[in-house]
Formats: sequence, C-alpha cells, structure tokens
Amino acid sequence: MLDNRFGTIIEIGDILVSEDVVSEYFACDYQKCKGVCCIEGDSGAPVLEEELETLERDYPEYSILMSEKGRESVDRNGFFIIDREGDIVTPLVEGTCECAYSHFLEDGSCLCAIEACHKCKPISCSLYPIRVTELGGGRKALNLHRWHICKDAYRKGREKGIRVYQFLKNPLIRAYGAEFYEALDAAAKHLNDE
Repeated sequence: MLDNRFGTIIEIGDILVSEDVVSEYFACDYQKCKGVCCIEGDSGAPVLEEELETLERDYPEYSILMSEKGRESVDRNGFFIIDREGDIVTPLVEGTCECAYSHFLEDGSCLCAIEACHKCKPISCSLYPIRVTELGGGRKALNLHRWHICKDAYRKGREKGIRVYQFLKNPLIRAYGAEFYEALDAAAKHLNDE
C-alpha cells in the first residue's frame, strides 16, 4: 500500500485501487433511482474491445427488450461508437443520453436489456460506481465515481454496512479474479480496522 496526499492507494499486481473503493459505503437502491444511470450521462457506457463480439452475437436475444429508438440507434451506429475522448462506448438514442441497450418497464424504470436476458452486460456497467482507468503498460486504476443520482445508494450502503468493494464482489471477481478480490478484502479489513 502506498500512502500519499491523495489517500492510501492499494496495489495488487498491476491494479491500483483508491482507498474510497474499500472505505466508502454503497448499495444500489433501485427502488429509488429506477435505473437512471442508464439514461443520464454525457456518453455511453465504456465497452472493452473483447466485449464487442458478445454484444453483436447476443443482439438477436436482447434486442427484443430494447426500445424501437434503441434498435434504430444500433442500426444507424453499430454496436458501439467512439466517444469524443476516443473511448469505445455503447451507442446512445439520438438526441438523448439514453443507452441504446436500455429496457423500460411499465412503471418507467430502466434496466439493461442485455442483463435482463441473462447475458453479461459491459463490465463497466457491472462495476459502477468504480471507474477503471488504463494507466499504460497493463496497469489499471480503480477509482470511485461519485454521481448525485447515487446518493440513495451511499445512504443504503451506510445503513446496511456494505462497502463499495463488497457490493461489487461478483463483478470484481469477473473482471480480475478471485485471488484479486481476496487480496482486496484483506487490504480493506486492514485499512478499516475490521
């Protein structure tokens, strides 16, 4: 672990994890937010290059849950776009911030059409509120992204005693493996004096 003016940085192999990923509390409160993270923002969700083939392959299965405008966006733009920062991201419905892969329920709440079909949605969505930054040379940084739409999730996490990394255990294991998660858990317990 490295201590500096930005807080403690946990280093596990080639992955640097900011302290707030293990110290902050978080648990999605879907009943309150209704999936607004899928329809707000300034760009689509980040997609890894290795996820593109699966997005295309599984499209016939999950596209039936997408809105007509979402399907039109995929027809027009493809399964991904390159945003203004040069990142591969999900396409948006034209003129909105809504992810093309959104699925709306009768009450107006939003889910991921991909996940609703029991497929793996992009790992960036599963890891939220963690954002991954590529540092070069295979190194990555995992940082906590704070967004006002998640205020209820931070409150619920505090009430339930669930920290960010604990809430995201399965996506973290999917992305980096069980050994990584075990090391992160040990570091978190040390830092949080548990």
